[in-house]
Amino acid sequence: MLTHLLAAVCALLAVALPLGPALDLPGTYAVFCLLAFMPAAWFALTRLDLHRAPEWGHANRVTLLRSVLLALVGGSLPFVHDLDAMPAWVLSVIAVTALVLDGVDGWLARRQGLCSPYGARFDMEMDTVAILYLCLLLWLSGEVGEWVLLAGLLRPLFVVAGRVWPWLDNPLPFSQRRRLICMVQVGVLAVCATPLLGPPLTGVAVGAALALLLFSFTVDTVWLHSHRHDGGGTNNG
Repeated sequence: MLTHLLAAVCALLAVALPLGPALDLPGTYAVFCLLAFMPAAWFALTRLDLHRAPEWGHANRVTLLRSVLLALVGGSLPFVHDLDAMPAWVLSVIAVTALVLDGVDGWLARRQGLCSPYGARFDMEMDTVAILYLCLLLWLSGEVGEWVLLAGLLRPLFVVAGRVWPWLDNPLPFSQRRRLICMVQVGVLAVCATPLLGPPLTGVAVGAALALLLFSFTVDTVWLHSHRHDGGGTNNG
């Protein structure tokens, strides 16, 4: 595990150090990329007891690669007001690449028979990080209002609510609807971060995606409440 994280940090620096100057970003861009990578490192190192396979597996490696790409986006947040069209396009392409890889890690896990609660959780938390970073990017750039942060904070708020109402912390069954809406959310946010759209279209697109996300969380909440006495589903996929 630590070897994988070290390799990921080296890969992140290898890209961030030349990418910063190429995008006309300050030299501290690489430092902020490392800070943006910290949530991924934390999630990768926690709840290892849920990992049941003899090795970490290619699926988790792909998820870790996604986290490196997301850190490149997150590292740009302090400099969002300095971004012109070209850097915005580059960061959006990076975000879309991470979105494409989101479908690869799950496919690999199922193909290799390495599905585990740990891998599902790691993948889900990286989805949360992706949405939060893109929401911050759109808000800080002035494309949409602070309401967009709700999309990035829904999952953390859901986790906190699970500490108050334990039945919300029960595992959910696999849902293609949940994965599809999450991918739509990230895709819409990534497109809105490009110069393709501007206000008010940005707000309309992000608002529609947020409505879908709220619908998905509502469906899950209703399911968990109706199964609150039987321990929930079988996995977190």
